[in-house]
Order: sequence, then C-alpha cells, then structure tokens
Amino acid sequence: MLTVSALEAAYGESQVLFGVDLEIGAGEMVALLGRNGMGKSTTVAAIMGILPPKRGEIVFDGRPIQRWPSYRIAQAGLGLVPEGRRIFPNLSVHENLVATARRASPAASWTIDQVLALFPPLGRRLDSPGNLLSGGEQQMLAISRALMTNPRLLILDEATEGLAPLVRIEIWRSLENLKRAGIAILVIDKNVDALTRIADRHYILEKGRIAWSGSSVALRGNVAVQHRYLGV
Repeated sequence: MLTVSALEAAYGESQVLFGVDLEIGAGEMVALLGRNGMGKSTTVAAIMGILPPKRGEIVFDGRPIQRWPSYRIAQAGLGLVPEGRRIFPNLSVHENLVATARRASPAASWTIDQVLALFPPLGRRLDSPGNLLSGGEQQMLAISRALMTNPRLLILDEATEGLAPLVRIEIWRSLENLKRAGIAILVIDKNVDALTRIADRHYILEKGRIAWSGSSVALRGNVAVQHRYLGV
C-alpha cells in the first residue's frame, strides 16, 4: 500500500533523513521506532506532504505522491494523528468530528456513531470544547477525527505519549480493532512491549537511517537491538 524509497529530507541546510526505505502492506500494522531526534516525525511529515522530500520516492496505492500537497495526500486515503493531538480547542467534540468528515463510498465511510462505538467516553463529551477534555479523551478525539476522513492508512505520531496506563491500554485496543477492520497503520511510540504484541513489523531509525527492521517476534527476542537503539 505504501512504499518509501531512498527518502531524504531536510529543514533548510540541516538534513535529517538519509535514504530511508520502508513499506506497509494493506491491513498491516507497522511501527517506526527510535530514540528522540532520530527522524521519526520527519519521516511522517515527508509522507504526509508537510515537509517536501529532498530526494526519494513515496508511492501510495501505486501512485507517486512525494510532490503532492498535504490536502491531496489526505484525500487519497492517508490519515494523520499528529504528535500533540492538535484538536480544535474551541470546537466541541461533535464539531471536531464534523469538521474533518469526508464521505467516501457508503460502505467505507466512518460515521460519528462508529467512532463513538470505538471510543465510548467521547459519547459523554459531545458538547464539551476540545480544550476541556483530558489528555486521553483528546487522543481519542484526534484518532476519531482522523478516522472521519476515511483513511486506508492511518499514521499515529506518538500514539500514547503522556497518557495514563489505563488510557494507553484503551488506545492499543482500539488500534487492534482498526487493524482487524482492515485499516493499515503506521505507528510511532516508545512502548516497545505493547508494539511487539500488536504490530506485524518494525523499523528502527538511527540518525536518519533505518538501522534495523524485522518482525515483532524478531524484535522481542533481540535484547541487544532493543538496548542499542531504543534504550530498553
């Protein structure tokens, strides 16, 4: 579904990515791991068209998208849950969801009722402004808002950062449900234990390059790799 080849990206004269290669198949959950500052968020920004790549190719569903604007990439079926959530603080939960809703084919369209079934706590806060939600509720809203764009590939940057343990469990459970529903997922997070339980494959970034890639079974059994690149 998504293939990234020889991706390079920079902020001005400061180059961050040096030939990143990764791919995600339909219905697959893939984790992008690495310590802070290694290029994970930059990779996401390049995929989503927020940061134009310096070199390389990004192909989604058979079409090169590396020169597309962000809105067109989103319309093609990539949904982003950004780091820091970035919900609309002065809009209610309901208004946040309606603001991003995009109708695809009737069979593939997410509805407000469906996202509330995925995250029942939001159903009790529909009229609450976004800035009055807890951190966990805001992350649920950010994921729900992305789903309302009807993505075929959902990208989450720091999926559970700063959340309470019970909320993290709920987020991981929701991602498992989305995977079962056939949505491909690229997730960035620091919780290696959770990710090796639910993700299919992993890529580890080190100083803007892919230093290791493999299955959950392979990563779980490789303590040396976890310690060297993730500090686990």
